[in-house]
Amino acid sequence: MKQSRRNFLKFAGLSAAGLCLAPTAVALASESGHGKAHAVVNANSLHAKRWAMVIDTRKLNTEEEISALAEVCHHIHNVPTIPTKQDVKWLWEGTYAEAFPYQEDNYPSEDVEKRKFPLLCNHCTSPSCVRVCPTKATFLRPDGIVAMDYHRCIGCRYCMAACPYGSRSFNFMNPRNYLDMDKINMKFPTRVRGVVEKCNFCVERLAVGEMPACVEKSNGAMTFGDLKDPNSNVRKVLRENFTIRRNPAAGTEPGVYYII
Repeated sequence: MKQSRRNFLKFAGLSAAGLCLAPTAVALASESGHGKAHAVVNANSLHAKRWAMVIDTRKLNTEEEISALAEVCHHIHNVPTIPTKQDVKWLWEGTYAEAFPYQEDNYPSEDVEKRKFPLLCNHCTSPSCVRVCPTKATFLRPDGIVAMDYHRCIGCRYCMAACPYGSRSFNFMNPRNYLDMDKINMKFPTRVRGVVEKCNFCVERLAVGEMPACVEKSNGAMTFGDLKDPNSNVRKVLRENFTIRRNPAAGTEPGVYYII
């Protein structure tokens, strides 16, 4: 018994010493050029203080056009197509009444009422989804993008209840069962059952110097850039056009603007 207790105390002491020395060892390894664990930054990556998007609905306003963009987005991000009301979506279309339910009393023109509007996560400055997430699976990046860590998501769906734009989808079923595994994008992860997902402003493309897929395929109908840069293309478009945002009364400060 005494020998076992002695061994236990010896092991505990060595463990404590190891914990104390570990930071020093890591620091020395970093100084010597070995054991570095920092992420490699792509030299071509795009940066902004506050990413934002402007959508010109005069150029992009039909179900066919928006569906074509959604198809590209969903393919790149391995979004499943589930033939039920529980379908997962990152980019989809809606009417004026669906997109701007609190602005119907503006009596829009018949042309505007007939348009279809591309809908997606608004990447808000003050996102309600981030505030309610109990595991921090949803978080706000310094550049204004509302991102997700799928591994931390526990499927509570608080974020879905808090989002005033209906921008999130829940995987009630295994999404991999609805993907052609021979055609998936191996550069982007697939999800599992019980996980929420949404548009991510194509952070993985920005990291390698590419614009969001929908912007690239929109033929100029979508503009993407730094809202904090007065010389950016986004600010130029905003200066020259009248725009509105979805549900401004929610106080979330959406990062997606619509030219009507």
